[in-house]
Amino acid sequence: MAVEHTGTGDPARSMALLWRAADREGRTGLSVDKIVATAVEIADGDGITALSMRRVAERLGVGAMSLYTYVPGKGELVDLMIDQVLGETERPEQAGDWRARLEQVARSNLALYRRHPWLLQVGTARPPMGPNLIAKYDYELGALTGTGLSDVEIDTALTSVLAYVSGAAQTAVEAAQAPDRSGMTDDAWWAVQAPLLEKVFDPQRFPVAARVGAAAGEAYGLVDADHAFEFGLQRLLDGIEAFIAKR
Repeated sequence: MAVEHTGTGDPARSMALLWRAADREGRTGLSVDKIVATAVEIADGDGITALSMRRVAERLGVGAMSLYTYVPGKGELVDLMIDQVLGETERPEQAGDWRARLEQVARSNLALYRRHPWLLQVGTARPPMGPNLIAKYDYELGALTGTGLSDVEIDTALTSVLAYVSGAAQTAVEAAQAPDRSGMTDDAWWAVQAPLLEKVFDPQRFPVAARVGAAAGEAYGLVDADHAFEFGLQRLLDGIEAFIAKR
């Protein structure tokens, strides 16, 4: 569930800051770029819930009021953070067919979520229209050009892929964080759970779960986020391919 949302600050101020209409470095060494970089660093290390203007100021060694000269509030800061990290997505020269290009887009976005898990806790129904977001959107749309789809269909197909990646990333990030949060590896957790489950689990009552669960457990253990991601991605692309074929 999202704990922060883009578009909650002053939209005019956010737009000016996103495009750095008047960025400068003050006498204290502060700038919008430094403030945003520090905020991203805090969110990467401690999560978006740990972010506050005061926390950013403390990390920079200045008073909290000093930040407001550059960024008016947390709402605008979150907009800036999102646009900043979106600039990290890989954008190699688009070669190959549309499917290979769209696979690259999906994997690049998954890697972004893994580097910045806090992105999964920020709602972007009103996305920050900054230069990095627009450049990313333009590049990713290019993966589907030449397919015969209409412009609206290209946008919708891309949106579907990115929504899938976001959901898959949630599973991947949770699986990666589980050992640190619980203090137990997956193997250690299962070693405790398995004998307890055997006492209460009735395979006659749950025959499909017994059969499929045993097969999945033997194949990849408790969770294999990479396997699930690749399987789901290929099936989604199969669907898009079938839709394109109708055109």
